[in-house]
Amino acid sequence: MSTSDKLYDVVIIGGGVAGLSAAVSLSTALRSVVVVDAGTPRNAASSALHGFLSREGMQPLELLAAGREEVLAYGGEILQGTAAGAERCQDNLRVRLEDGSSVAGRRLLIASGFRDELPDLPGLRERWGRDVIHCPYCHGWELRHRAIGVLATEPTAAQEALLFRQWSSNVTLFRHGMPEPGPAERDQLAARSVQVVDGKVQALKIENDALTGLILESGRVVPCEALVVSPRPVTGSDLLRSLGLQEADSPLQAATYVQTDETGQTEVPGVWAAGNVTDPNAQLITAAAAAVKAATAINADLVAADTRRAVAALQRSPA
Repeated sequence: MSTSDKLYDVVIIGGGVAGLSAAVSLSTALRSVVVVDAGTPRNAASSALHGFLSREGMQPLELLAAGREEVLAYGGEILQGTAAGAERCQDNLRVRLEDGSSVAGRRLLIASGFRDELPDLPGLRERWGRDVIHCPYCHGWELRHRAIGVLATEPTAAQEALLFRQWSSNVTLFRHGMPEPGPAERDQLAARSVQVVDGKVQALKIENDALTGLILESGRVVPCEALVVSPRPVTGSDLLRSLGLQEADSPLQAATYVQTDETGQTEVPGVWAAGNVTDPNAQLITAAAAAVKAATAINADLVAADTRRAVAALQRSPA
């Protein structure tokens, strides 16, 4: 694919709900917009989405398909590809794609999200988003009243088990080698009838393409229909590194994220970021809201630049 000579007002990296929401907002502001989409949404394996008003229970890929249609209807463009890096060209930014092509914009919005780094346990990746999950607000309704296990891989596991207790009375905390909960947490777990199982988990027991239990190193099998794990969100990418964006440690978990101001503007001039790349805990609707906020800030920045250019041209013109 050849390099495009077109200069867009805004290049958006990421075709998830954040990137598409920003693209619609900018397109309706009559800005030329292209969305570079790698086509690998993080929630593709989920059966339904929650917490997004008027779209409750919709399959995630259906929401993205509807979003792409809206972007195209308002004149925005969608380009299939993966961003490999970016560089400044005078006042603009050119994004290089993995296939060797490139696309340029006056402003850049990064909404690329992150990838989940799962605990080292065979079979987790294959069940991810189905009966191996992480978020009660994303999956709790489908798993209500079922046997739920929580795999302890970080100190907050006991509190995670207490949270999932809201959706089921049958919750088991698998210590998996983590330190024993303290006296206060032990009392809380006991009061809420959360069973604590010692010993490391060795494997998942799968029957008829469904999780039915966890197999401990001792050989004991503990019934379990869904397993909660805590993945590590990884936002790092060649694109971020090429821009010199520094990733900050998340105060909530072992993760990194891109720092921005309240409008989504990064420390790099002309570059904004929104969605999970700036907030690993953002749900769909909050990621979309942050992207729309960034889009309005980008449009305001472009309006200011256009006005400065117009004033300079007026001052240069003969009296």
